Amino acid sequence: MTTTKKNVLVFRPLPEDQLARLQAAHHVTVADPRKEPEAFAAALPGAHGLIGASHTVDAALLDAAPQLQVISSISVGVDNYPLAELHKRGIVLCHTPDVLTETVADTVFAILMATQRRVVELSNLVREGRWTKNIGEELFGTDVHGKTLGILGFGRIGQAVARRAALGFGMPVLYHARRPVDLAAQAPELQGRATHTPLDDLLARSDIVLAMLPLTDATRGMIDAAFFARMKPGAAFINGGRGATVNEEALLHALDHGTLRAAGLDVFAKEPLPADSPLRTHPRVTPLPHIGSATHETRHAMAELATTNLLQVLAGEKPTAPYDTAAA
Repeated sequence: MTTTKKNVLVFRPLPEDQLARLQAAHHVTVADPRKEPEAFAAALPGAHGLIGASHTVDAALLDAAPQLQVISSISVGVDNYPLAELHKRGIVLCHTPDVLTETVADTVFAILMATQRRVVELSNLVREGRWTKNIGEELFGTDVHGKTLGILGFGRIGQAVARRAALGFGMPVLYHARRPVDLAAQAPELQGRATHTPLDDLLARSDIVLAMLPLTDATRGMIDAAFFARMKPGAAFINGGRGATVNEEALLHALDHGTLRAAGLDVFAKEPLPADSPLRTHPRVTPLPHIGSATHETRHAMAELATTNLLQVLAGEKPTAPYDTAAA
């Protein structure tokens, strides 16, 4: 392992123990571009490694960092990074899969439950002093157990949600992905419980449709008016993937003028959600502030993996979790 110290630019806060790991091995600058844009810009020319999340990296930023060898993202998604440009320049991109799978699946299933049973809406009924008698049918929810769940995107998190649905709630699971998943190898417990299904068939049969899609040129805005029109009348829609995969105007139209019963959203096209967005206050939308991986344990595990990735690359080693930019 090399002992030469290099320059690391931390552009999102790290836990103290992970920051200490970096400082023990390299020269470290901490500069959040949202709060310290000048300090961030000043550190780029000498940076050999970047570590952080939720900041868009483009070709201009890479031009300002000619010594850059690695970007270690504290995230599983990589839509903030110019993959082809990184590949062309030979810059390694790392991310943090696996460590957040179960936590995000917990969150997704929680919002699914809350949407079906109108948990947030009815909790507010109590909090605001409006619960003065037994609720009537107009406030009843909808069962979860036994309902058909359709999942778009069947990677690690999609499969983790499917386990909760099929094994815990007796829900038949349909999934749509670019190719069928080898369940015998990847998720044997889901054999006979999850079925690869054409998209139109999935939409027509599912009581709840869950989107767990990455954001790519192919998926941006793909959940549109035609998509909602093909869904089973009275179905609910849940998005735990990326907000920009959904045309939000079409979603609102489907809620107000179509047959979509409800929506649960942890992600939005623009975040934080603008104050004037109708999604904030729509009576049949359960919104969350992008909290999929937001637990103390998981965020620390993500930071630890991202730090390990960065240290490995700067030491000339293969990182634990590289992202294949050549496949972009």
